[in-house]
Amino acid sequence: MPQRLAEPRPRPLRGLLALGVLATALLARPVSAASLAGVVRDDAGKPVQDAVVYAIAPAGARPAAGRAGREVIDQQDKEFVPRAKPVQVGTPVWFPNKDNIRHHVYSFSPAKKFELPLYKGTPAAPVLFDKPGVVVLGCNIHDWMLGYVLVLATPWFATTGPDGAAQLKDLPAGAYEVRVWHPRMPDGEPPRQRVTLATGKTEAVEFQIALKPEWRPRRAPTGAGDRYR
Repeated sequence: MPQRLAEPRPRPLRGLLALGVLATALLARPVSAASLAGVVRDDAGKPVQDAVVYAIAPAGARPAAGRAGREVIDQQDKEFVPRAKPVQVGTPVWFPNKDNIRHHVYSFSPAKKFELPLYKGTPAAPVLFDKPGVVVLGCNIHDWMLGYVLVLATPWFATTGPDGAAQLKDLPAGAYEVRVWHPRMPDGEPPRQRVTLATGKTEAVEFQIALKPEWRPRRAPTGAGDRYR
């Protein structure tokens, strides 16, 4: 009798799926991706938190792609969290209220005037930030609540942490102007540097900025009447 050949074993799907995921990730990553590492310090050399480091491509560069994801500014313990948030022009931002009291968020800034009347939970619709500029946030019930939205015409930005460091990733290789912003910086043109980013490389920039003294209304103690609840 002729010898029966063994049937081929089915190829494991796990390996094929892993290869597919890897290929998708590589295709999604910019071909000429570069990185920018920024550090911000004050006049005394101390790290500055909540500074925004952002990169602007020269005129004539390819249009900037939008940033994906849901942008949120929470209200927690009667404060805006985060206190300073950068977003790209055309970005909707949600303002959920995680306190068990009502808030009334508003802004009179030219870049975006709006108000979200007294509410708990999350408003039905987000606020669309459609013009570049600085938007100062307040609460009509809790005067000490201050927040800031920096609306930018570029998708390349990051906020510094407690160590004063910010990391901008997946920038196309090329020349950029890098700037820094902070809510307590003096008025005027922001500090800037010019850098050229190379494929697969990380360029480092450092900024030393002056900060104005912070002032805002004193926070009321808990249980100080209906105005503060």
